[in-house]
Amino acid sequence: MRLKDKIAIIVGGGQQPGETIGNGRATAIRFAQEGATCLIVDINEAWAQGTLDAIEAEGGKGSIFVADITDEAQCKAIADTCVERYGRIDILHNNVGRSKGDAPTTELDEKVWDELLTLNTKGMFMTTKHVLPVMRNQGSGSIINISSTASVCARPTLAYKTSKGAVNTLTHHTAQENAKYGIRANVIIPGLIDTPMAIVRRAQERGVDPEIIRKERNEQVPMGAMGTAWDVANAAVFLASDEAKFITSVLLPVDGGMAGRIG
Repeated sequence: MRLKDKIAIIVGGGQQPGETIGNGRATAIRFAQEGATCLIVDINEAWAQGTLDAIEAEGGKGSIFVADITDEAQCKAIADTCVERYGRIDILHNNVGRSKGDAPTTELDEKVWDELLTLNTKGMFMTTKHVLPVMRNQGSGSIINISSTASVCARPTLAYKTSKGAVNTLTHHTAQENAKYGIRANVIIPGLIDTPMAIVRRAQERGVDPEIIRKERNEQVPMGAMGTAWDVANAAVFLASDEAKFITSVLLPVDGGMAGRIG
């Protein structure tokens, strides 16, 4: 098992209803399959519990913790709770993000800008901030932040792109600042992935069948179809594992070739 005996925090490990699986839930399941004990963090208790149920159904181990990562005290509580329950933190996987409400620059509401930057970037900063002392004391740890191809490719809306670009920068700084402590930090850059958040929300907003959204998104991918959350999860397993022990500061696209269109 590639993550045997490791303790992993998966922030955003729950999932809204949908016929496919989301990135956070898929990653938690894969971590557990590889031997990790998972603390599944989500703002929605039922969504987190659904992930834990899936893990335990396969014989995996974990527990849930309900938290809002826009509040620093709750971010500290995530780290404290993990140490109280399991004694250490080997992996921090930051999966939270939102694009709903984003708009072109001249149409973007200030409140939405603040909400997206707070959730997508500030939240990752605060969870990282409170996990780092534990990892430094251990002399080891892997931090994985989920960004987006929006951070490196053209996008018609502003706040989400900006926030995910900041995630890349935050992770690079974290990696360089903490390499001397044996801590690695890397970014996964998903492209168009077939998840409930990506498909169901857009279908509801536009009042169309989800298959229309799928068709439109599939046509944008050089490899011919969107990826699945398992593609993202498998990349996360690698980065969390000792197989990647000499890899830090990396931006890893999982996007079917979308980022390769640059230039």
